[in-house]
Amino acid sequence: MNTIKSLFISIFALLLFGCGESEQQQVIRQAQAIESADECHLCGMVITNYPGPKGQAYQKGSDTTVRFCSTKDMFSYILQPDNQRQIEQIFVHDMSKTPWQKPEDEYFIDGKTAWYVIGSNQTGAMGKTLASFSKESDAKAFSTEFGGEVYRFDDITLDNL
Repeated sequence: MNTIKSLFISIFALLLFGCGESEQQQVIRQAQAIESADECHLCGMVITNYPGPKGQAYQKGSDTTVRFCSTKDMFSYILQPDNQRQIEQIFVHDMSKTPWQKPEDEYFIDGKTAWYVIGSNQTGAMGKTLASFSKESDAKAFSTEFGGEVYRFDDITLDNL
């Protein structure tokens, strides 16, 4: 009986440790600073040369991010079927806290929980881009001022970019 109990406790401890490690890996991953020479993973343009929100994503098995000159390029990449399965975590600028002309790296937020405005008159590296916000109220205020429609991450498709 002690052997079975000991085995059960060992298995439980391994499962518990495994879950904790996975959660810890999610917590320690953060957006990385965009350097002046960083190029967009999709188009190759120098990211910091352009206004508007930027994006970056961690792919499975990598400790570095793929970076994008605009949220539009980021979505164009991550929504491709082959890439969707590889994306683990996404970051975008919270445009309610940073200037449009030169977004600051300390204002990256979780891209999967962000609110987006598609179709505004504000432009980024590739022309029209998606404005990203941590709060729905900020996205709606932006939409009222600059036009466009408010979307959640899961509602964005290649067709509505």
